Amino acid sequence: MNIALILSGGAGLRMGGDIPKQYMTAGGKPLIAYSLENLYLHDRIDGIQIVAEAAWQKKIEKWITAEEFRKKFRGFSTPGRNRQLSILNGLVDIRRYAEESDCVLIHDAARPLLSHRQITDCLDGIEGHDGALPALPMKDTVYLSKDGKCVGALLERSEIYAGQAPEIFRLGKYYRANIRLLPERILHINGSTEPAILAGMDIAMIPGDENNFKITTKADLERFNKIVEG
Repeated sequence: MNIALILSGGAGLRMGGDIPKQYMTAGGKPLIAYSLENLYLHDRIDGIQIVAEAAWQKKIEKWITAEEFRKKFRGFSTPGRNRQLSILNGLVDIRRYAEESDCVLIHDAARPLLSHRQITDCLDGIEGHDGALPALPMKDTVYLSKDGKCVGALLERSEIYAGQAPEIFRLGKYYRANIRLLPERILHINGSTEPAILAGMDIAMIPGDENNFKITTKADLERFNKIVEG
């Protein structure tokens, strides 16, 4: 079984405005609807779990009325103190109906341009591994600076990649990788794959998608609007 875990519990403070960015409207529908549609329409995604604040849960259900979504939707999970604790809450709920060897595909609601191809690549990429991470090679020259003022070193660009979402993991191993970071260390995790790496899980790296950018700023939202409006 392949379960998609959608993270939609963030406040989106960097965007400003009155509502979290993932619920802002673009192209006639909220941002969260875009990636959700591609996930529930994918024939290899068997279930969908959504992390969202209680105040938004009924609205999300009203936005997504397709029968395909109703068949695959498994429920809502409560957001945690940070992103990784939100993931853990979702994992706890998913383990109630999924097997330890099943796969959980973790995606941000604020990445609306998730493609069918990228979902397929993740599902194919985890075969023979504990997980898979889409990544993009670094195009610019990369420098290290410990104080943000002076250049400390030039890093080897060919060895540096930018991680994306969705990330996919074997449910049981990834759940245990997160549990071992409780109670404090999990509060300092910077990315979904970090607990897996710390636990020694075998994570494959697959090609990312430059169009699958995360909407974090107003400029990102403007860029997305231009894409959906043609």
